[in-house]
Formats: sequence, structure tokens, C-alpha cells
Amino acid sequence: MKVKSYSAVAMLLCLMSCNMENPLLTESTCPYGAPQFDKIKNEHYVPAFKAGIEEAKAEIDAIVANSEAPDFENTIEALEYSGRTLDRVSGIFYNLMEADTDDEMQAIAEEISPLMTEYSMYVSLNKPLFERIREVYLKKDSLGLDKEQMRLLEETYESFARNGANLSDEDKETYSKYAEELSLAQLQFSKNLLAATNAYTLHITDSTDLAGLPGYVVDMAAFAAKEKGMDGWVITLDYPSFGPFMKFSENRDLRKEVYMAYMTRAVGGEYDNTGIVGKIVDLRIRMAGLLGYDTYADYALENKMAKNTATVDAFLKELLEPSLPAAMKEVAEIEKFARENGFDDDRLRSWDFSYWSEKYREARYALNEEQLKPYFRLENCIDAVFDLANRLYGITFTEIHDVPVYHKDVKVYDVKDGNGRHLALFYADFFPRASKRGGAWMTAFREQGIYDGVEERPFVSIVTNFTKPTDMAPSLLTHGEFTTFLHEFGHSLHGILAEGRYPSMTGTSVPRDFVELPSQIMENWAYEPEYLDTFAKDYMTGEVIPDSLVTKIVASKNYLAAYNQVGQLRYGIMDMTWHSLKELPAEGTVEFEKRTVAPVTVLPSVPGTAFSPSFSHIFAGGYAAGYYSYKWSEVLEADAFSLFKEKGIFNKEVAASFRDNILSKGNSEDVAVLYRNFRGHDPQPEALLDKLGIKGK
Repeated sequence: MKVKSYSAVAMLLCLMSCNMENPLLTESTCPYGAPQFDKIKNEHYVPAFKAGIEEAKAEIDAIVANSEAPDFENTIEALEYSGRTLDRVSGIFYNLMEADTDDEMQAIAEEISPLMTEYSMYVSLNKPLFERIREVYLKKDSLGLDKEQMRLLEETYESFARNGANLSDEDKETYSKYAEELSLAQLQFSKNLLAATNAYTLHITDSTDLAGLPGYVVDMAAFAAKEKGMDGWVITLDYPSFGPFMKFSENRDLRKEVYMAYMTRAVGGEYDNTGIVGKIVDLRIRMAGLLGYDTYADYALENKMAKNTATVDAFLKELLEPSLPAAMKEVAEIEKFARENGFDDDRLRSWDFSYWSEKYREARYALNEEQLKPYFRLENCIDAVFDLANRLYGITFTEIHDVPVYHKDVKVYDVKDGNGRHLALFYADFFPRASKRGGAWMTAFREQGIYDGVEERPFVSIVTNFTKPTDMAPSLLTHGEFTTFLHEFGHSLHGILAEGRYPSMTGTSVPRDFVELPSQIMENWAYEPEYLDTFAKDYMTGEVIPDSLVTKIVASKNYLAAYNQVGQLRYGIMDMTWHSLKELPAEGTVEFEKRTVAPVTVLPSVPGTAFSPSFSHIFAGGYAAGYYSYKWSEVLEADAFSLFKEKGIFNKEVAASFRDNILSKGNSEDVAVLYRNFRGHDPQPEALLDKLGIKGK
């Protein structure tokens, strides 16, 4: 039980009375206590953050001031349940920073960054608080704790130790300074990347420059121009625009222009991130050194499944050795095809590869995106994804309209279990806009947890950048986009089906190299005829997708598997190289990247380009020294899905086991144990190589 001093309570009452009109600080009147997006304004954030920080500090002070001997309840649980207001405010603000930001919000982020860093240090470097935690930890075996309580105690102790609690007072001050600088640098990285992405447009006014583009791409470009008040057609660096243009445009010069714009985002100029990359890496090196680690990678991997850099490096090498020659062979096949069909340069360049590989795919499999898109209308895909969740886990999604949203495009669904129990609110935000960063992701406005015996169910959100409906056509997904939808929905199920006591250990709060298992396993259903036949219908005629097309989808599943795998391994190697440094390299970011990835580059290097300045996963997200986890999780999912294939892709017993052992458990137990509980054995990299058909290529 938490014990607050009278002065702390009085202070909180004052703060509450001063913020009665702030919807971030008042009890929500929306169903299930959903965020009051219809009332929240930018002006509310700073006061809410300040109030939340003061409340959280008061709760920490009360733990420290408690005259009773430290025990699990008055120290560990009290800490776990502290800062709920701050968590609520942060969960809203930082998620909207990604999905619907503006200049004012970015300025607010910079203003509150030092406040949040100072609060984080107030907790993690709090000597008397850590002394209480350590006292409980040292007698853990005599406390009679259950498995979940023991896990929370161990995770809490290790978290404090890993965040500087054992440092000297002088080093704590230095660590706090570095942490604040790092937070601001990461914010600036994201701000620059979004601005650089939005700064470029290719404005086409001559219809001959549209040659090769499918109708849906032309319509989308016309719609983008209309939205910007321009005539003709507009191509942007948002992936739903950039990707199809690179794949289909017959104008090689324009493909090169768009490619160069994409691959030099935040490289030099007004929104330069090259120096910020170095600053972020340097700060991480310094912080890891203070904590006693040789490199940041050593620090980051300690509590992951992989445990250490040697394991990750060996894992990447084990996948790379058979994949690199196979990828070279794939590129050679496409170059040969291109020359046979009029390509006259000495080598395919990066701006050629998507175009010619798509032409080769069409020739080899008689399959192209234009054929498939009519069968993947977004509304049908939504129903199909929800139906899959129902068939596997017995849950239902019902759209509701009495919960406010942060943008008119967002839909909200009430998720219920088979017995009618409310599981979650599910927010779906599908379409690109200038205020949203690129890519696709799952997040949560509120995590699942139990407070004073009362459970709070999560508010889960999926955010994508699918093609927006136009005046001429509905939103039609590529098969790849549908696969992305399934991927992010897998993350969502991890949050929706969470069952636990402690919010810091439920849902997706698991090690990075495990968190992608629930998402990547879902991608498999995109290639299952038994599933595709249930929903893939031509949006104009209602005709079910022909068996011939489904056969081609399945046959082309591993097209460019080695090339794509090397691309992912390249990112992982670059990430590990940056974060295995003990000091910054003498050369700049672009030069260092070029030298690092040269041995795993299968197309000619393009001078001046670099992906590090736009590699937000590791420089602004949570994947620093963790990008390998996508491949690590692919090994897990390849092995895990083989059980579905063996027993049936809709087998309820296998699904129930996956739910009970993986999706519902969060981080309540060592994830390696959770996996073994489901599968019965540890996975091996061969499972992925076999699935991708890379062995023997």
C-alpha cells in the first residue's frame, strides 16, 4: 500500500484544482475511460506533464519516506503503480507525436524532454529508493512470492542497476546530463526526418512521364496533387507513393531522382541528421561506459534473448553466409532478364532494381500488383483480419462511434472475448498524411494492468500508411500491404490479449528479440489459400480471387527471398557496428556506413546516399543494437508456424496454446521458457532458411 505524506497530498489537491479543465488530468467520461481526444488541445500538454511529474515524484517520495521496513508491497508494488497520471499523459502525447504531429507539438516535445529526463533520473538514480529495492531483492527467496511477483522484483532491481543506481554521485550527474542530451538528439532526429520526407515532391505535369504507372498509382498521384492545390500529379517520399513509383515508372531519370531524394533524406542540407547520428552514438558509448560496459551493444543485449554481441554476430553470420551468394544469384538473374529486354547499362542500379525485378516477377509468375489489388479492398481486409482473430481466438471487433478520435480517419472498435468480456479498445489509423511519420506500427494509449484489484483493459492502436481512397477508387492494398496489416495486427493481439497483474510486464513489454514473434507469425496467413479464399473478392464484381492467382501468390512467396534477407541483415549489421563502437570513427556518417556495408552490398554503391540518417528504428526508436531481432523473431515464427501447418492453420488447440503461452503472458516469465512451453523445443536458424528456400540456391 502506498503511504503519502500530508504535504504531498495537499500539493496534489492543489495541482488537481488548478487543472480541473484539463482533459488530460480529469477523469474521462468516455466509454471504458477512453482518451478525450475531442477535448485535448496542445495547450493542455505542458501543464499535464508538469502535474503528472509532480504527482509521480510525490509518490516516489512517499515510498522513500515510509517508516516501515521495505517489503514487496510497500516498495516494489508501490513503485510499479506510481506515476499513473504521467503514464496516461505520455501515452497520449508521444503516440500522437508519431501519428498526428505539428510544429507546436514538436516544440512541446523539446520543452518537456528535459523535464521527463530529469524525472527519469529522479527515480532511477534515487539512492534511498534503490536501497529499499535492494533490501527487498536480497531477501527475495524468503518472501514467499509467486512467479509473477518474483519476476517483477528481479526486473525492477535489474532495471535500476542498468540505469545507474550503483553509480557515484558524480557519475550520476554525468549520466543524467548524457540522458537529457540523448533524449533531445533523438527528438531532433525524428523532427528532421519527418521534415525532410515532407520537403520533397516530384511534380509531374507531362502525362508522358506517367508511363508504366498503374491506374491506381496515377489516381493517387492526381489526388495528392489536388490535396496540395497543384495541377497534374504529385509523387512524394511516403512509401505508398514512393514504392509503386520505383516499381512501375518507365522513366529511368525520374526513378533516379526520386530514389536519390529518398536515400539522401536528412543527409546534408537544412534537415541534416548525419551529425546527430554521431552525437547519439557517442552519447550511448559514454553512457554504457559509465555503467561499466565496453560497448552500448553489450549493455543493450544483456537482458535480451540473445544476451551478448557474440551471439548476435554469430547469428547474423549464420544467416548471411548462405543468403549472400543466393542474393547475388538472384540479382544476376534479373540483370540477365533486363538485358534481354532492352536494358543497356553495365549494371542495374538501385533505381533500376525495383522496376526490373517487378518486370521479371510478372514474366516468371504471370503476376503483378495491378492484378491483385482489386481483391484487397481495405474494408474487406479489415473484416478478414478480424475474422481470423475470431477463428483463432474467439474474439470479436465491433466498430463504435461514441469514442472520440484524434483524426477523422481513425476508427475505433470494441474488442470482446467469446464470453462477451471487454478486452480492449482498438484504434485503426490507416492513411498517410503530412502529420504522420512513414511506415506502420502498433502502439497503446493504455496498457493492461490491475490496480487495487480492478483491471484496466488496454487501448491498442494500429497505424499504417495505406493508399488513401480517391474520387475514382476505394483504398486497395497491395498483397505486401495486406501482409503488413497482418504483421501489425499480430502486435495488436499481443496487447489486446494481455493478461497480467503488472502493467510494466504485460502485452508487448517483452525483450525486443521476442516482440516480433506475434507479429511475424501472422504474416504467414497472407499466403494460405484456405484463408485468402474467404475474403479476397474483386471489389467491383464480387468475384472470389481465382485459384490461378492464389497459386501464383504462393509460388512467388519466396521471390527475392535471399535478396530481401540480405537487405535486412545489412540493416542489422549496420546497427550492430554502430553500437559496438568504443569511440566514434574518424570518417563521417556516410563514409563509415559505406565502408561497413560494402561486403554485404549486392548492387553498386551510390555516392552520397546513406540510410543511417533515416534509420529511425535505431536512432529514434527502441531498436538500438536490436534490429537483428526481426530476423531472430523470424526464426521463432518459422518454427512456431510449422505447428499450425502440421495441425491446421485454424486449429483452435494450437491457437489456444499460442494465446496462453505467448500472447497473454507478456514478460511474466523468461521468454525463452515461454517459447519452449508453446513449441516444446528451442528454435534453430535452419527453420527460417528452409522456409525461405535459401538452402541449395
